[in-house]
Amino acid sequence: MISRQYRSSAPTWLVLLTGLLALIVPWPEPAFGLEKYGRPLPSMDEPEHEAREEEETLFGGYLLTGAFVKNPTFAARPDNTGLVGMRHMLHLETDLYKQYLTFYTDQNFFSDRTDGWIKLTEWDGTFAFTGVLDRFNWRLQYERDAPLDRRGLKQAYADALVTARFQAIQDSSWWRHTFPNQNLTAYAGAGWLFHNSQYFARPNNTGRALFRYVAHADLDVYKNKVVLYGDMNLFTDREASNTLNPSELDWIVGIAVRWKDTELAFYREEDRPLDQSGLVQKYYAVQLRFAFDVSKGALERMGLKR
Repeated sequence: MISRQYRSSAPTWLVLLTGLLALIVPWPEPAFGLEKYGRPLPSMDEPEHEAREEEETLFGGYLLTGAFVKNPTFAARPDNTGLVGMRHMLHLETDLYKQYLTFYTDQNFFSDRTDGWIKLTEWDGTFAFTGVLDRFNWRLQYERDAPLDRRGLKQAYADALVTARFQAIQDSSWWRHTFPNQNLTAYAGAGWLFHNSQYFARPNNTGRALFRYVAHADLDVYKNKVVLYGDMNLFTDREASNTLNPSELDWIVGIAVRWKDTELAFYREEDRPLDQSGLVQKYYAVQLRFAFDVSKGALERMGLKR
């Protein structure tokens, strides 16, 4: 669900993507390492080390809990009932073959602020394979969103996604000399929802999504301890006359503060239709995230693995 304007002479999707890419990918040099897959949370890896490229992960991920401190319209179930109060998430991943093949799962749970804040009302489960090839990331993912406290609408899809990555501190000598203590990382790309079981193309649950366009940027303000980030997801409608034009825009802007493996973030999300008027879902949230990573090499060095 989290992963859940306007005619012009050019298609809307082309205007939006061209403008965003012009802002976040200003140099043509080769890109290297933001994340192995696209997601709206900023990477907690130290940019100068890229440990995920150097060692295989036995298991890693993060635990996350967040409160939607202001939420006028963001629904607590796939059928758009209730209003989200709390979000709890577990992300787990393991490298199957270096950085080329990784399996991960995201388990997201939401509660309804109109029904006590505590009782869970939605479960979004994601399972995926992903990997890195030079400056490109690929992902093959299945997601299922279902209510927990009652019977009701379930949304599910499977998609393939390819993104191109950029990291300024490695890819731009101008950036290294001008901003030696900051970094800009970004990715952008497109995906195809080749299987879709009621995964909608707009926040008001109309249409069925076909393509997605994504872009993400992290700006390291201070030594990877203060990070500004933004994320954009656009969906198209397979039932529309033009299946390439976006029907929905989901965007996030936030700021994250880190201490070791812990992160406190404040962010805003807004999901809105683009090709017609309708429901706009939006909220402000604060969240706490704890990251962990155990490499296969670390276990071997500790003598715990033969």
